[in-house]
Amino acid sequence: MGLSKRSIAWKELLPGRLVPLSLLVGVVAGFGAILFNLLLAWSDNGFMVHMAGYHMPQAGGEAGSATLTEPARRWMLFLVPAIGGLFSGLLVYTFAPEAEGHGTDAVIDAFHRMRGIIRARVPLIKTLASALTIGSGGSAGREGPIAQIGAGFGSSLATWLKTSDRERRLLMLAGAAGGLGAVFRAPLGGAFFVAEVLYRDTEIESSALVPAFIGSITAYSVYCAVTGHWGAIFTVPQLNFNHPLELVFYVFLGLICAVVGVAHVKFFHGIRDRFFRPLPIPNHIKPAIGGLLVGAIAYFLPQVLGMGYGWAQLAIDGQLPLRLALLIVIMKIAATGLTIGSGGSGGVFAPSMVIGACLGATVGKLLHAWMPGVAVQPAAYVLVGMAGFFAGVSKAPIATLIMVSEMATGYGLLTPLMLTTGVAYLFTPRRISIYEKQVNSRADSPAHAGEFMADILEQMHVRDAIQEADNLALLHPDTPLAEILPIAIKSQQRVFPVLDSQSALQGVVLFDDLRKYFLDRDLPKEMVAQDLLAKSFVTVSLDEDLSSALRKFRETAHDELVVVEQPGSAHAVGVLSRHDVIASYYDRMHQTP
Repeated sequence: MGLSKRSIAWKELLPGRLVPLSLLVGVVAGFGAILFNLLLAWSDNGFMVHMAGYHMPQAGGEAGSATLTEPARRWMLFLVPAIGGLFSGLLVYTFAPEAEGHGTDAVIDAFHRMRGIIRARVPLIKTLASALTIGSGGSAGREGPIAQIGAGFGSSLATWLKTSDRERRLLMLAGAAGGLGAVFRAPLGGAFFVAEVLYRDTEIESSALVPAFIGSITAYSVYCAVTGHWGAIFTVPQLNFNHPLELVFYVFLGLICAVVGVAHVKFFHGIRDRFFRPLPIPNHIKPAIGGLLVGAIAYFLPQVLGMGYGWAQLAIDGQLPLRLALLIVIMKIAATGLTIGSGGSGGVFAPSMVIGACLGATVGKLLHAWMPGVAVQPAAYVLVGMAGFFAGVSKAPIATLIMVSEMATGYGLLTPLMLTTGVAYLFTPRRISIYEKQVNSRADSPAHAGEFMADILEQMHVRDAIQEADNLALLHPDTPLAEILPIAIKSQQRVFPVLDSQSALQGVVLFDDLRKYFLDRDLPKEMVAQDLLAKSFVTVSLDEDLSSALRKFRETAHDELVVVEQPGSAHAVGVLSRHDVIASYYDRMHQTP
């Protein structure tokens, strides 16, 4: 009978339910990636090929050709991104405003602050809007929308099954990992990325790794089986690290990546906050303005359009001139900020990879010209530049290192990748991240609220939280009820210690026990504090930890407890409230760097 009800606890039916559910999410994410690529190809064919007569170069592993071509109708490049931006803006701001910008940030925000909930319509709107934005030449990537497709299905499935918030979050991340693992053909990197990108510090959401692995592997397998593309995105020659002196060069590249990465992030957020958001026009129109400005750049430099993987491929192949590579670095930063900062829909992974690739190509060519016997393979700097640049701006060095290695078909450059990503990450300030919704660490995430509370409270003591006892309201056993009531009304206390002539604690009078006398005009004259003592009472000592005190609050259901000098002592020194414990906890959290 219970099988017809979704509300049945799944753990009773299927102890390892996250495994089959992650598999299902991965299948949907894989097909979602295929669908998005088809829509993107259709959009690109309509906007770029037919309207502008421009065939953008493609990465070698995507059945495309990385060749330099010129647009047949260059003047159309000025208009096409604006047209795509207009359609995208109308779609997003009419039906799902949260689908604006880069979708990875939306997934991060949903994990931390939205209990893993993503509206069912968001992935659909994000898919269509991103295909229009990127296909019309907007400088954005596909990882954001594809991550949202998988994450959205994982969230919706968990909501339909009425799972816990924790499981919903994990299925959401499994879906996002599936989308990334499929479209980048990097199942390990995709899984690590969703677990690492949640935090600015070097922390990983370890509980998400197994669902993310399953979702990513499944989606990758589905995607590659259907498309027939099992190789890496880029075609890469055999690259190896074999000269120790190059380590100095890779440190230098990491520093350059950090400096340019800071500029990229500041422009990316600055153009949005200082120009587009204050712009006094409807949000629906702003992506068209951004597209128009991107088109103005593209008229002179078409290389800034779209995702740009073809230009990264040309850089790997050594066919990208030095001056052009440097121009792409500068203008791709501008075009990406204008596209997404204006409200256009798309990811930031692909543009960041292209910026890093061209930055690495610039450094590699210069070093090869200066010391050809040491910097033997300039292409190596292209791949390492990709990883170093994105590691700094995304705060995900491990995942980026793995993902770039998978995209480049090997770990021959593992040593320089580790060095450059580490340097770029460390020298990019903590506050600088392309993903604004990241939190510093697990302790700062609402998703983990309460997990660290007990540990912190165990390190704090009652003396750290107790208020000054100068105005403590005290009673004596023979204090008449008529005197007690005015004291209770004036005081903020809810428990009143009763002390004998030797100042020893005899018991407590509770505010709740006095309520019935407040409106009684005929008070019993013979009643004194001794007659009002609570049947039992619990105390806390000055050196007792706050975790123990909180447990006593829960056991007694009282809002205040009397504080004594030490366990077993009858010397009352104050009153501790629940509010005091919570305030001390949040003060400590605020002081934590």
